[in-house]
Amino acid sequence: MHRSEPARPNALRSVLLFLLVSALSGALVAGLALPLAGLAGVTTATAHNTVQFLPQDLEIPPLRQKTVIQAADGSQIATLYQENRTEVPLKAINPIMLKAIVAIEDDRFYEHGALDAKGTLRALLRNQSGSGVSQGGSSITQQYVKLSLVAKAKTPEERAAATADTYERKFAELRYAIAVEQKIPKDEILHRYLNLAFFGGRSYGVEAAARHYFGIPASKLTLTQAALLAGLVKNPVGYDPTDNPKKAKVRRDTVLVRMRDLGMISAKQATAAMKTAVIDTRKVQTVPNGCANSKYPFYCDYVVAKLKDNPVFGKDEEARENYIETAGLTIRTALDPKIQAAAQKSINQHSKPTDQAVAAITIVEPGTGLVKAMAQSKPYGFKKNQTAYNYNVEKSYPGGFGGFQNGSTMKAFTIAAAIQKGIPLNYRINSPQTLDLSGREFKTCKGTASDPHYVPKNSTKTVADPSMIDAARASTNTYFLQLSEQVGLCPIATLAAKMGMRDAQSETPLLQVPSMTLGSAGLITPMMLSSAYATFAARGTFCNPQVITAVASVRGKSIATPGRSCKPVMTQQVADGVNYVLHQVMEPGGTGGKLKFGRSDLAGKTGTTDENHSVWFAGYSSKLAAASVVADATPPYKNLIRQIFNGKQLRDASGSGTAGPIWETAMRGALAGMATTKFVQPDEKTIRGNVKDLPSVKGMTPEQATAALVALGFKVTVATDLVKSDAVSGTVAYTSPRTEDGALPGATVTLWLSDGSEAPPPTPPVTPGIPPLPPHGPGIPPPTKPTKPACPPWDPKFPNCGRR
Repeated sequence: MHRSEPARPNALRSVLLFLLVSALSGALVAGLALPLAGLAGVTTATAHNTVQFLPQDLEIPPLRQKTVIQAADGSQIATLYQENRTEVPLKAINPIMLKAIVAIEDDRFYEHGALDAKGTLRALLRNQSGSGVSQGGSSITQQYVKLSLVAKAKTPEERAAATADTYERKFAELRYAIAVEQKIPKDEILHRYLNLAFFGGRSYGVEAAARHYFGIPASKLTLTQAALLAGLVKNPVGYDPTDNPKKAKVRRDTVLVRMRDLGMISAKQATAAMKTAVIDTRKVQTVPNGCANSKYPFYCDYVVAKLKDNPVFGKDEEARENYIETAGLTIRTALDPKIQAAAQKSINQHSKPTDQAVAAITIVEPGTGLVKAMAQSKPYGFKKNQTAYNYNVEKSYPGGFGGFQNGSTMKAFTIAAAIQKGIPLNYRINSPQTLDLSGREFKTCKGTASDPHYVPKNSTKTVADPSMIDAARASTNTYFLQLSEQVGLCPIATLAAKMGMRDAQSETPLLQVPSMTLGSAGLITPMMLSSAYATFAARGTFCNPQVITAVASVRGKSIATPGRSCKPVMTQQVADGVNYVLHQVMEPGGTGGKLKFGRSDLAGKTGTTDENHSVWFAGYSSKLAAASVVADATPPYKNLIRQIFNGKQLRDASGSGTAGPIWETAMRGALAGMATTKFVQPDEKTIRGNVKDLPSVKGMTPEQATAALVALGFKVTVATDLVKSDAVSGTVAYTSPRTEDGALPGATVTLWLSDGSEAPPPTPPVTPGIPPLPPHGPGIPPPTKPTKPACPPWDPKFPNCGRR
């Protein structure tokens, strides 16, 4: 329901009354900085509506202030702003600055109301005598109103209306100025004005201006510095001391003379100040804007992307971006400058921006998910050998490259799923160099998966029937393919998903295919993999990667943002088992053995994809986890071998030899100074597994062995290939798993049959009364062992003989 409007007075009377009041208060014509002739275009109806129905309360929008992004130690990473401004209270501005601005802009500011009659009439006479506009009569209050209206404008049209050279706008400003003067004290108006005004050099407000031109806060401004800044307000570009030092000095000295004439400073002070250099260019500080100007542009970009995902900052991405760039927020991140420096140093040591291949590494903290560092070989930019792609993160974020196949680093999830199912750490599977899995069905969450033509092979040599530990140390493909077949792909995929693993291009679950354990289930990022491996280090607790730790408003009030998100995804005992297995990978003889350093326990896994499109190393201590990758990032992807990396042509590409050194150097630097840590040893149940005893069936026929095993609840399959054994040909040589290791209840036991090649010859029959022939033949004495010649007295020619 609308309130009834008051009766309107005679239109002409309203206009004349307002103009009379305006004239008496100094607002008429010259005060509006418009020629007298301009009144001819103002109709009585226009003036009446403009005056009678003007709102009296000026809605002042919050000042646009710069947002600061900080590292974990409080050091500055980047600033984001539309207007470089830091609002400060009046007490944080040197009083000399207040005197300077009043002297040059409105010396009767504390004597008149919203409008200065004396100043306006003076401007009127000068403007009319000069047949144009040479001087305005706007008070500081009027200027403040105008700046506020411009700041309030959200569109180009609104901005144009706020600066239009019309009587309608001037009348509106006058009405607002009267309302402001009635409600706000003079000092507060001046305070607001100094925080709002533009001083050139991308500096809004006196604090930003003082820091830009002189490298000091506004509280420490000197007389000459204050005079320079006060003079800039009239024409920030024309009087910019960095571009126009001569004009800036003339303007500054004008301010000093005005301050002297008004008795604000002495003649001696003015003269001394005028002799001072206008500016020391060495102290000029330009505040960089945006992540592109950050020391850590990729990390910064990822932080901003996370902020724009947060609905607390606005209803949509545009609103959030505007808020982030204008709200004066302080954003604390997880980035650790020391660890970041170690990561980048390692990248620089082992790769070059000019390489064909790219390198990247992410380091996270187990148990918190804090992303401590993110580095890559191609620097940020759009020139040759630069990139805007962040190779560490998923494609869903601006600039995210979207990952690479992660190779055998995926085997860690198969190990975890196997241990979770009760499979012992010494579980043995016969693992030939080549294994025909064509048509073999692997159980998935929704059925089965198979490949009609799949004959994988090992890229390394290992024992014929390795244990889980042996297979992890040698990264035996045929072992883990068979293990994943026995465990099922669903438990592996489910566990990996709980640890943040998904396709970094499509954000869809990893594919459940027979080769899943070899890393062909999707594209993975270093951030994903390091966070997943950190789960093992944290004894089964997975934490979502976290780059933002706190957000504070311009007033220092905490703003709620998503905090740590951690939850257990496996038991501590399962994680201990994984750590035990992957720790052996980094012992001498393992694929990661050459990367071991320090006294802390380390665990890790190599990864190499088919045709060497990417190679990985992921590893951790209890303190930090990291994943490094070297890959071809230019489609169509090619083999890394023969590509240029670290300035040289690669002759070989591997997780241990190519990506591993990046991980080792970065982690060595990152862990320097931290306490030594050890993994918790797995308990006996985890090592032994949830197994049943297997009977010894060696030497039995396949039928006999099958009957014995089926009776105990096991399933049985017979291998097609014969193996060397001392058992009779065609009988059981051994089982997989081995008798001494046991097997899971209901597991499939493979019977490996002997080829008889190592069976002893049959014993000849013995005839009663006739002694058996000696083994060396009748009438032939047994051979005697040759004796070594006695050592002569000690002689250097006989090194194997000792002194006598």
